[in-house]
Amino acid sequence: MPEVENKADIKENDQQARPEWGSKWEFMFTCVAYAVGLGNVWRFPYLAYRNGGGAFLIPYVIMVAFVGMPLFYMEIAFGQYASLSPVTIWKCSPIFKGLGMGSVFCEGSVGLYYSVIICYTMYFMFASMRAEVPWTNCDNDWNTEYCLVNHTGVLNNETAYTPSQEYFYNEVLNITDGIDNIGGIQPKLVAALAGVWLITFLVLLKGVGSLGKVVYFVAIFPYFMLTALLVNTLMLEGGVDGIIYLFTPKWDYLLKVQVWRDAAVQIFYSLGCCAGGLITMSSFNNFNNNIRRDALLIPIINGATSVYAACVIFAALGFMAAENNARIEDIAEQGPGLVFVVYPEAISKMPLPSLWAILFFFMMSILGFGSQFSHVETVISSIIDEFPGVLRASAARTIIFRAIISAAYFLAALFMVTGAGMYILNLVDASVGGLPLVIVGIVECIALQWVYGSRNFSENIEDMIGIKPALYWRLCWKFISPVVLIFVLIMSLVQYVPIYYEMPLAEGGTYYYPDWCIALEWIIVAIPILSIIGTFLYTYCRKGGFQALQEASKSAWDWGPEKERNIFLTTSEEPPLYRCKSELSFVGTEINLNDLQSGNTNYSYQWNDIEEVPTGKSKENSVLSKPTWN
Repeated sequence: MPEVENKADIKENDQQARPEWGSKWEFMFTCVAYAVGLGNVWRFPYLAYRNGGGAFLIPYVIMVAFVGMPLFYMEIAFGQYASLSPVTIWKCSPIFKGLGMGSVFCEGSVGLYYSVIICYTMYFMFASMRAEVPWTNCDNDWNTEYCLVNHTGVLNNETAYTPSQEYFYNEVLNITDGIDNIGGIQPKLVAALAGVWLITFLVLLKGVGSLGKVVYFVAIFPYFMLTALLVNTLMLEGGVDGIIYLFTPKWDYLLKVQVWRDAAVQIFYSLGCCAGGLITMSSFNNFNNNIRRDALLIPIINGATSVYAACVIFAALGFMAAENNARIEDIAEQGPGLVFVVYPEAISKMPLPSLWAILFFFMMSILGFGSQFSHVETVISSIIDEFPGVLRASAARTIIFRAIISAAYFLAALFMVTGAGMYILNLVDASVGGLPLVIVGIVECIALQWVYGSRNFSENIEDMIGIKPALYWRLCWKFISPVVLIFVLIMSLVQYVPIYYEMPLAEGGTYYYPDWCIALEWIIVAIPILSIIGTFLYTYCRKGGFQALQEASKSAWDWGPEKERNIFLTTSEEPPLYRCKSELSFVGTEINLNDLQSGNTNYSYQWNDIEEVPTGKSKENSVLSKPTWN
């Protein structure tokens, strides 16, 4: 490896130094905050409910063991060894640099819509700071004649909406009838969004130096709030029934391929694998940090948090079902609806609803920020590491660049706080959250374990922690994880369903996107994939692959009429010698007939390039050494 400038000089010159975590705990808490996010509260509970309740835990634990943990370990080891962000790190195999670009694109897209979801939680939190939460009754300007506080006795064919549904869709979102009708920008959401990006910028002002100090609170506080909410709902009627309903196993679901696919895809949402965030966070580690410990502990904490959050949500659903004399399956919703419609309605029926609403949405904001900081830092660090001479030349220049990125994000997110914003958010989420990350995971395993080499990768880990990874890890990296991901990819394509959005106010309760949105979805999916393929081909051609392709496209040495080929089939005790005469070939190089006919040469000849060495010139006098290119 070429020698770099003195390390002491680098430390003295902060403008060139790459920052590090203040301690191993900062990295661990950052990874916990990154992995434990909003998806643990709204996505995992719904998946568990939809895929067999307690039975879903079996495929989920299996996928964590054979896909989640191995990918987590591989990525944090990769980042820690090189101390580079997801794009620049592919110096180990430059032909795969597009892999880093694709993962950062996905991470950046998640950071875009994640900021909008956080702004919803902040809006709800401030709206709850009153004597009565605003979604308690149907006497507000945003309510319609279909609003009913109590749905008991409502027939299935009757149109009726809860106050929380009309508050979220009519007041907060002011949602239009479809993505074609963009509607106006919601000023209150714009103010909340500006607050989100201001907080993000201030926390990331000095990169991991400032993030590491905030992350202790961001990672720990939600657990206190989850515990308080769980205890409160368990004391209410139906709370325990909700948890029993959640974990009652439906064993026949284990025979459904969709259940196993959902369990595998949830790994990417919960652990943040293959999006570049883990590589970025681990790149700021001390070189000898115990990554094996982190790879075991953090996924277990994340999985346990998902289950714990599911208990909180379904205890509230059980309480709601008891209050409305309804079934839990008739109440549960997926995605944002679970957090912004169902749970707020449950809160409105609790004692001290304003207090619990403030605490719940404050917790959701903290969970969102914990992941959001890592999303945005991944994008910023990736660009800075690509242009360190420009963007790390001074502290002021780095801060200005961070401010520009935050402002650009804010402006781009304005489309998602319009009347059609939720449709756009759902479209982006569906496009970048699943299929692209699965493909990135497959290619990443191939690039690191088959191209760069499993032995090299294991030795890199040994350099850091003093011991090579166990056979279990190596088998997962080379065989088990990529095979499982290929299975998930195939099933995702086979079972593809055009994008839709479940919304009670839509006709039939579901909004189906127009064809141009489905085309746009596939374009978004294709961007990270094309970045991998495009960079691969560009690097291949630039490194001589194009010339090799040209040579491989030339005609074989014996191409031509059969009667002319027979000229070479002369009999002699000593095979005659031949040489090239073309200026484009290795002029003067001689080779005997046997080698020429068998193709046992290092050169590519064409029929009209070959001439026989004049009679009388012996083999000993021939020039047989390997020539150089003209």
